[in-house]
Amino acid sequence: MIKEQRKKLIQEGQFMAEVEVDILYTDEAWSPYLSLKDAMKLDEVRVALRNGDLKKATKLARVYRLEPIEA
Repeated sequence: MIKEQRKKLIQEGQFMAEVEVDILYTDEAWSPYLSLKDAMKLDEVRVALRNGDLKKATKLARVYRLEPIEA
């Protein structure tokens, strides 16, 4: 099994989170995949952003506020 650290981006409303996860590569048919722990972490960050709980989201990920730019 090979582990590769990656950053996944999640957007909810005006916020975006950069979450570090491990991508697992194996010889199995479902490869590559996330561990259950990392999948749950992504869901936890998504729910925190959706509920406006930035304190919780920033404990698990790097959070950004998105702002539209006028051309």
